[in-house]
Amino acid sequence: MAPQILRADSRTPAPWKNGGGVTSQVAVHPEGAGADDFMWRVSVAEVAHSGPFSAFEGVDRIITVVDGPGMALTVDGVPHMVDAPYEPFAFPGDAATECELLGGPITDFNVMVRRSRATAQVRIERSPASVRASAGTRVLVVVLKGWAVLHQAFVPLGPFDAVLFSSGDSASFSVEGVVAVVTLDERPGLPGR
Repeated sequence: MAPQILRADSRTPAPWKNGGGVTSQVAVHPEGAGADDFMWRVSVAEVAHSGPFSAFEGVDRIITVVDGPGMALTVDGVPHMVDAPYEPFAFPGDAATECELLGGPITDFNVMVRRSRATAQVRIERSPASVRASAGTRVLVVVLKGWAVLHQAFVPLGPFDAVLFSSGDSASFSVEGVVAVVTLDERPGLPGR
């Protein structure tokens, strides 16, 4: 199956589940799934104000600050500084989570997986790299800053453009900036498979 190119300019921003911000969905599985029935979901959010995060029962999250001064998160009463750009931070999506912005609005990159059905890993690349989606996995490459080029098809990718690779797909790409490589392991034999 050929990799799927997902352009940033084709997305429509939508309000958060709790109405406290705006998010643009990069990719979701199954396609068309909503907030309550996705296996995994990847998005970019604009956070303009401090406040509580939406709760997602049974979901694990990985959040990465892309732009802005960062935030202090309190997750089930435990404080965490999430103020360095491009450093993924993992936490349970069903934990009570409060966000305090550290001096202004931010943009963040958000990966959510239903923990009974999938796992995710996020790695940050700043130099040429290659990806391969092994059996039962998908790999999503998202440009967070600058640009990248998908070599096999010579496809240029701008900010927040993405490429989704399915089982068996592989590719290499050049990077002038920062990209996130998200490996989504869709566990076989679990409900919804």
